[in-house]
Amino acid sequence: MRQMDGVNLRKVAVIGCGFVGSASAFSLMNSGLFSEIVLIDANQEKAEGEAMDISHGILFARQMKIYAGNYDDIVDASIIIVTAGANQKPDETRLDLVHKNVAIFKSIIPEIAKRGCKGILLVVANPVDILTYTALKLSGFEENRVIGSGTVLDTARLKYELGKHLQVDSKSVHAFIIGEHGDSEIAAWSSANVSGIALDEFCEMRGHFEHQDAMLAIGEKVKNSAYEIIKRKQATYYGIAMAVKRICEVIIRDEKSILPISSMMHGEYGLEDVVLSMPAIVGKNGQETKVPITLNEKEQRKLSQSASTLKEILKELDL
Repeated sequence: MRQMDGVNLRKVAVIGCGFVGSASAFSLMNSGLFSEIVLIDANQEKAEGEAMDISHGILFARQMKIYAGNYDDIVDASIIIVTAGANQKPDETRLDLVHKNVAIFKSIIPEIAKRGCKGILLVVANPVDILTYTALKLSGFEENRVIGSGTVLDTARLKYELGKHLQVDSKSVHAFIIGEHGDSEIAAWSSANVSGIALDEFCEMRGHFEHQDAMLAIGEKVKNSAYEIIKRKQATYYGIAMAVKRICEVIIRDEKSILPISSMMHGEYGLEDVVLSMPAIVGKNGQETKVPITLNEKEQRKLSQSASTLKEILKELDL
């Protein structure tokens, strides 16, 4: 058992055993990152059922302990993943979920805070930027260890679509979705490249010349991905479960990878007292530092508008 500052690096807690929470636990079971996974849900039987079901696959993975627990079981967890919240319904935006899920967080976060947990608090529930801000205010934890999954999945979707469009490995595509994880998100095209080659130039290498139309179509497809999936199967969970696994991997292995996580802004791009997604170096202590990327004037303006959208919602909340 690897201990560090009262934290067991091989232990993770998942709060909320709905579609996203259970899929994330399953993904983490397969990752080999942890030897202990504790599941917590308002419905104890649901948590027990998920723990039993996932545990039955241990024979085909690595030896570990997976069980339903309570808040006393999370004290030494290295990462506490909060997925609890109401599901997004068809035709409902992530911001429509605000009041329902802030109320849920007001019951969850104080339980975490009063136990003096030293691990990283990873918020995954939507709207993730608002709820990361909520978790930060209610927990009193240091800002570096309260992060949201942000636009990690949106960015993966963007790289996937660009890779498909250009017929190149999406891992060679370097591009970010920034701002709100939601309808005001921005594809940062001006800093996008493929292995160091400017995106427009690489597109032309691959026989694509209608850059503006293609970027607009890909950006819209990425932004509407969740809606399209929810329309067909009522929920999204596999993609975000893999994003959660990746964030945990970066933290546990202290990779210092650059991920577009949700974190508090302190003057970057002229933004203050709002949580949104921008690239940051992530490691064992959570967020280490934000990474400034080049934005053109239009992207900067859209980022400010995205922040304003979130700040208007924050004004309605009693935090």
